[in-house]
Amino acid sequence: MDRLRFYLVFIIGFVIYFYIDTNFFALILKQIFVITHSKALGHVATYSITLIPLFITVAALHKDYRNIPERLGISKGIWTGTLFALITTLPMLIGFIAKFPLNKELSFDTIIVNTISSAFFEEVIYRAFLFGQLYRYTRLGFFPSVFIGSLLFGSAHLYQGNDINELIGIFVMTFSGSVLFAWIYAEWKFNLWTAIFLHCFMNLYWLIFDVDTNVLGGTYSNFFRFSTIFIAIFCTVIYKINKQFSFEINRKTWWMKRSA
Repeated sequence: MDRLRFYLVFIIGFVIYFYIDTNFFALILKQIFVITHSKALGHVATYSITLIPLFITVAALHKDYRNIPERLGISKGIWTGTLFALITTLPMLIGFIAKFPLNKELSFDTIIVNTISSAFFEEVIYRAFLFGQLYRYTRLGFFPSVFIGSLLFGSAHLYQGNDINELIGIFVMTFSGSVLFAWIYAEWKFNLWTAIFLHCFMNLYWLIFDVDTNVLGGTYSNFFRFSTIFIAIFCTVIYKINKQFSFEINRKTWWMKRSA
């Protein structure tokens, strides 16, 4: 009964959030912009409002309204996440400095909306909630838990494509990125800041340099991006080995866990 209750609350909570986000996000954003005249502030405030159903859902799932940040993975570890992301994204930063010009159309609002705000709130939605609540608190293993969130994450970025090849490429790239962020989140003891700042800095470097108009990129940009991904995975593995921590994602947790 408790397991059934958990899944029902999870599904109902997400459906309510999704309905509000789909139907009212733009309206709320417009109203806040009228008041603040700030696209950045409006974006952050609107996300904060539309995510209230998810925060309530997390509290209801665990029957505890005091430890929502801990259940999401944002209660501690911010400096660990920052340092991890700064080190692992160096290939992108150095490579983009050497290869691409600065984006002359950059603005403060664009930086906040497309890097800090999007990285934080997307990680809360897709990793901390859709993946994290299922994987951490049910018997579902990594692949079943990560699938739905990654499917939605990939679909949410399809607006960047103009033809079928671009759409497929964008979906594959963002779906894979979602799986990577979820793996990083899990292996760093469910410290969401590791995924948030990795996501944030990757977006930031892609934005401040004139790299490409969408997430697909070209030969050079993808070389630097995949170098960052390799280093992120390598650093995570070395961290686990040096600390003598067992890997969270392994053969026993791929599909179903024995206990939750």
